[in-house]
Amino acid sequence: MNPASVIWSADWLIPDWPAPQNVRACVTTRSRGDSIEPFASFNLGEHVGDVPEQVQRNRQYVADTLQCQPTWLDQVHGVCVVAADATQIYTADASVTQQMGLACCIMSADCLPVLFTDQAGSCVAAAHAGWRSLAGGVLENTVASMQVPAQQIMAWLGPAIGPAVFEVGGEVREAFVQQHAIAAQAFVPSNNPDRWLADIYQLARIRLAACGVQAVYGGGLCTLTDPRFYSYRRQSVTGRFASLVWLTDSR
Repeated sequence: MNPASVIWSADWLIPDWPAPQNVRACVTTRSRGDSIEPFASFNLGEHVGDVPEQVQRNRQYVADTLQCQPTWLDQVHGVCVVAADATQIYTADASVTQQMGLACCIMSADCLPVLFTDQAGSCVAAAHAGWRSLAGGVLENTVASMQVPAQQIMAWLGPAIGPAVFEVGGEVREAFVQQHAIAAQAFVPSNNPDRWLADIYQLARIRLAACGVQAVYGGGLCTLTDPRFYSYRRQSVTGRFASLVWLTDSR
């Protein structure tokens, strides 16, 4: 069965990438959950002020619907990568696993979720790449943690704040350009003085290419302008959606 043909929920997203037959991936949206405003309705973040029981019901729905075990992280905009573990929540911004049925899971609301697998379908990973984590090397650390040649890895860029609305200061631009001069191409001057519009998708592709990952898919969705997704910049008190990837025994 082709992963792209699997429909779990009509309003959840299935990544369009040539992943192996045994790799599954999904992105949840705001609909179908128990949370009420301002978290309506499928909030999966425990740290945003939502009713804990409602968040747990939403998380259980993910597990039941996708028939996998999501592994949740305490994300801190860092660069730490851990082995996915369903028994405890680690402080990290990326996870990796070779275990079947265990889903690497990233929550976001403007930051860039990046899903990974290798050509053989032997491992999967997920990274939370806000600009701080991205500049700090979370993608490079995730690729290294997969322990397969980078040339055999493919990545999918999930919904994030788009280049037409992601306004940042000069210090953000400098953080990327100092490491990769080509990153200057991902910034254009904003209408506001001393501000820039940043293309986080292009920045991710530049950094992935620099560490040997050439097969990169996705990108183009904007969480700020697309109401299907939570967006911190649109509404600072809001929920989180999830991007998940996991291995199955279907080959």
